[in-house]
Parts: sequence; structure tokens; C-alpha cells
Amino acid sequence: MARETIAVPSMNPGGLESARSGHFGHCDVFTLVHVENGAIQEVSILDNPPHVQGGCFAPVNILHQGGASSLIVGGIGMRPLMGFKQVGIEVYYGPEGETVGAVINQLLEGKLQAIAPNQVCGGGV
Repeated sequence: MARETIAVPSMNPGGLESARSGHFGHCDVFTLVHVENGAIQEVSILDNPPHVQGGCFAPVNILHQGGASSLIVGGIGMRPLMGFKQVGIEVYYGPEGETVGAVINQLLEGKLQAIAPNQVCGGGV
């Protein structure tokens, strides 16, 4: 397994022990977990800009520029899901109520599935 960067929408302050945000577009920050050969090497934080109507592509651009290869969400709309697919970021569904570290471990253990188009949210605030 090569080096990869996994992004998780998080509540402040971010990090492995932080609570996950239920809506990726409205999260406080994105926790980026840098993994190599199945082991966590480094954790960094990216601020999420304010979310405005139709602004779901801002996180797509931020995470793409931040080097993310995967994203774990509790829900996502069709437009941003397609945006992530266009830039090569795989989007996985992770159970809500878990910490950032817990869903990272679930992904590394192969327990999370990629989100299918029929699993997207309708959006909203």
C-alpha cells in the first residue's frame, strides 16, 4: 500500500480524538490522516471555509489541493460526490457517532464501503 491521505470532516479542534461532523460541507475542519503501509504516520488539519448555497465544491478543491485520496463521510450530496470522483478522491460511508480515529481504523481494516450514487443526501442546511 502506498502513502495515502484520508480526510474526515471533524468538529474543532480536529485530530484523531475529535468528533466527526455529520455534514461534511458544514464541518469545522477536515482532519487529514496520512497513512503509509496501513499505519498512521501524521495528522494535520485543514480549515473548512464557510458553506454557502451551492458551495459544496469548495471542500472538493480544498481536499484535492491538500492531497486527499479518500474521504469518509456520514452523508454527502450528489454534486459534491461527483466532484470528488472527478478529482480522484474516493468517498466512503463511515458510521456516525464515531471519532475520527475510529473511522480511520475501520477504513484501514477494510470495513467501510464506497458511497454509491443511490446513497446520497438531498442536501440542505
